[in-house]
Amino acid sequence: MSNVPADLRYTKDHEWIRVAADGTAVIGITDHAQAALGDVTFVDLPKVGTSFGHGDVFGTVESVKAASDLYSPVACEILEANSALNDAPDLVNREPYAGAWMIKVKVKDPAELGALLDAAGYAATL
Repeated sequence: MSNVPADLRYTKDHEWIRVAADGTAVIGITDHAQAALGDVTFVDLPKVGTSFGHGDVFGTVESVKAASDLYSPVACEILEANSALNDAPDLVNREPYAGAWMIKVKVKDPAELGALLDAAGYAATL
């Protein structure tokens, strides 16, 4: 069974989002997603200042098996991209919920968070 932390919100496309009290959020991919991809070899992330709508592709994860698009769970503006993944893309496999966060964002419409899955809802899709 995949690891599905209770404090996160999820998409059906296997992204997670952790929202901070200041309205910023961190986005990454789930343990289930990294396991399905296999050994991650490259992560392509957006530039700071770029904006995305809900469901827009914000980057790509490449593995020995496949390349997968990354979808924004909410409309947001990029505040930071995780540069550690440039040198250590395998962090995605080792720490999908910690060191391998992908982007830090400013959430444009907090109401969109309510449409995301909670841990139980996400686990039920697996």
